[in-house]
Amino acid sequence: MKTRRLKKMPSLRSDAAAERFVAKADLTEYDLSGFKPMRFEIEPKAAALNMRLPRSLLEAVKAKARARGIPYTRYVRIVLENAVT
Repeated sequence: MKTRRLKKMPSLRSDAAAERFVAKADLTEYDLSGFKPMRFEIEPKAAALNMRLPRSLLEAVKAKARARGIPYTRYVRIVLENAVT
């Protein structure tokens, strides 16, 4: 049996370009192994939280967020959501 070679994903520079690509492409022909799960934040943020932390804790939070490639405030929101759900 012959193994099918998957195509490399093209570089898409805008949401419009991505929408056009997905509308026409057969994604089963593309190598999606490099993709990572992503969380979309749709709910509006209507409340704010202000807290004081030890500098070392804030730096540790920022380092974890950097490792995940997200802003530290989003990382804190994710941690809080996971703690209460």
